[in-house]
Amino acid sequence: MTVEDVKEKMADGLEDVRDRFSLAGNLRGWSIAVGVYLLISVMIGIYWSQQPAAFEPQELSEVRAHVVGSTTTVTLMSVTATLLDKPGGFLTNDIFPPGIWLDNIPNWEYGVLIQVRDMSRAMREAFSRSQSQSKEDPDLALAEPRLNFANSSWAVPASESEYRDGLRYLTNYHNRLVDDADSDTQFYARADNLSYWLATVARRLGSLSQRLTASVGQRRLNTDLAGDAEAVQATAVGSELEIKTPWNEIDDIFFEARGTTWALIHFLKAIEVDFADVLAKKNAGVSVQQIIRELEATQETVYSPIILNGGGFGFVANHSITMASYISRANAAIIDLRDLLSQG
Repeated sequence: MTVEDVKEKMADGLEDVRDRFSLAGNLRGWSIAVGVYLLISVMIGIYWSQQPAAFEPQELSEVRAHVVGSTTTVTLMSVTATLLDKPGGFLTNDIFPPGIWLDNIPNWEYGVLIQVRDMSRAMREAFSRSQSQSKEDPDLALAEPRLNFANSSWAVPASESEYRDGLRYLTNYHNRLVDDADSDTQFYARADNLSYWLATVARRLGSLSQRLTASVGQRRLNTDLAGDAEAVQATAVGSELEIKTPWNEIDDIFFEARGTTWALIHFLKAIEVDFADVLAKKNAGVSVQQIIRELEATQETVYSPIILNGGGFGFVANHSITMASYISRANAAIIDLRDLLSQG
C-alpha cells in the first residue's frame, strides 16, 4: 500500500466522521426545534383555553343610544364578537396546533354559539315583529342563517367569515333601531315574545341537565308517551332505558354547559333591561334575578385539573352532577317564569 493510498483512506475516514457528526448535529438541532415548538404551542394553548371574562350588558348599552331592544341587540353582538375575538379567535375549526389539540374551549364555544343562534332566531321571528303576519326585518333575516353556518368549516368559506357577516347585519339592525328617523325598525318587548325565547332556553337547559346527569349512568323509565293515551312514536322503545355518557365525552358536555350558561347570563341581564316594564307588571323581576344567580354559580372556578366523575355519594366529586343541579334549578325557575308571563 502506497503512502497515497493511506492518505486517501484517512481522508475518507475523516469525511465519514464529519458526516456522522453533521447528521447527529442536524438531528439534535431538529429535536431542539421541535421541542421548543411544542413547548410554545402548549403555553399558547393554555392561554387560549382561558374562558373570556364576563361583561355587563347595561353598561355596553349605555355607551350607545339606548332604546327598547338596544341592550339585547348589543349583548348579542358582543357575545358573538367574543367568540371571534377572544384569545386565539374561534378555535373549533382549527386544523393546526395548538388549536387542533384543544378540547375544552371548542366545546365552550359550541355552547355559546347555540345560544347565539337561539337568540338570533328569536330576534328574527319574535322580538322584531309585532304579529305573525308582519314582515321580518331584512338585516335579521340575513344575520340568522349566517350565524347558523357550520362551526367546523375552516375554508371557503370559513366559519369565522360567515359569523362576521352575521355580526355585520346585527350591527346594521342596531344602527337602524336607535335611529329616531327610522320608524320601520322595531323591537317589541312583549310578554309573549319573551315567553317564546324562554321556551327554547328551557328545552336547551333540560337537555343539558339530562346529558350531564348521565355521566354516571342511570336506568330510566321510558316516559316519552306519558300523558297521552293515544300518542305513538316512529319506532318501538323498551319500557326502561340505559343512559350513560361515554367517558371521553363527559368533559365535552361539561364545558358546553359552561359556554351555554355563560351566554345565558348575559342575555338574561339584557332581558332585565329591555323587558323591565313587562317583568314589573308581572312582579317577575326577582324571578329573572334568581335565574341569573343560579346560572352564575355554574361559572365558579374549577380547581381540579380534570373533570371528575365520581358516582353517587362516593369519595370523589362529580363535576357534571354539580353543574346539572344548578342548571336544573335555573330551568325550573324559567318554566315558572313562563307560567307567570302567560297569566293575564
